[in-house]
Amino acid sequence: MSFCQKCGAQLSEGSRFCTNCGAMVAGQPQPVPPPPVMQPRLMDVLVVTTPTIPGYKVKRIIGVVTGITARTRGVGGKFVAGIQSMVGGEVSAFTYEIEKARAEAIQRMKEQAQQLGANAVIGLDIESSDLLSVIVISATGTAVLIEPE
Repeated sequence: MSFCQKCGAQLSEGSRFCTNCGAMVAGQPQPVPPPPVMQPRLMDVLVVTTPTIPGYKVKRIIGVVTGITARTRGVGGKFVAGIQSMVGGEVSAFTYEIEKARAEAIQRMKEQAQQLGANAVIGLDIESSDLLSVIVISATGTAVLIEPE
């Protein structure tokens, strides 16, 4: 079985042109090489707070991974937060920034796990601290290689 080198379509035996794209078949057609192995996407890195994942077994423990981000509010955000704090209730300006920081820290942790060859992070722990007017969020977990049981 042979394939067109231009479009990958299967060629009829003895054909001089590809019926799919019209490319001339030079000499003996060569088989199309297999597609390159794709790296898993970041969304394929499973993240859980638990030490185990039901239905999966840990094949290999890779190590600790961390994602850290630091955020601050600009002058306008601080002004809005100041008004909201006088009225009472949730300070949505800060809540939004903290949520963005949390998501960014987890994303950075997942990127680090993937670079190390992991397909999951177990035992996720999220910590926060306040340094002057900057909030620091860190996401830490154990990068592992899992497979279905």
